[in-house]
Amino acid sequence: MNFQWYVEYYDQLLHDPNPPAPYNDPKYIDFTKLNLTHMNRWMRSGVLLPEAKEMAAKITAPQHWIVITEAWCADAANTIPFLRMIAQLSEHVTVTYELRDSPPYRINNYLTGTSKSIPKLIIRNREEEDLLVWGPRPAECQALYLKLAAEKAPFETVKVEIQKWYNRDAGRTFQQELVAGLTPYL
Repeated sequence: MNFQWYVEYYDQLLHDPNPPAPYNDPKYIDFTKLNLTHMNRWMRSGVLLPEAKEMAAKITAPQHWIVITEAWCADAANTIPFLRMIAQLSEHVTVTYELRDSPPYRINNYLTGTSKSIPKLIIRNREEEDLLVWGPRPAECQALYLKLAAEKAPFETVKVEIQKWYNRDAGRTFQQELVAGLTPYL
């Protein structure tokens, strides 16, 4: 599935009078609406770092970028726009999107500890060998998440603090981590 499918999937969920689980729970529809707002904002206003642009220009062999995600995932909404912008700079990059909770259930091979945390970005070469696996969030943001989890912070606090982090960071850390992880393979 491509990016256009992913965007249409959001729209379908938000307009379906009887959406599938877990979207039949109103809080998941609320998450999805909010995430669509964040994703659209980054698609309009997100800025690529020069080093991310340079890295994309250096990709000269085919790469398959697989994104495992779900519409309810706030981390995906704050990361996928930057991933998309970078991938669009290289004719050698193909990006496909998979839902975590639907076949082929690839997430089961890319757990974060014991968790099916998303988004996951898997970058493969033409032989379908993994070059890089990234996710579910930038390291600094993950450290904040783990700190809040250890403190047993309420979900609403976690959600707000993580979004504040993404707003301050504006996609820079994800881009830096992607450049650092992928540069050895260029």
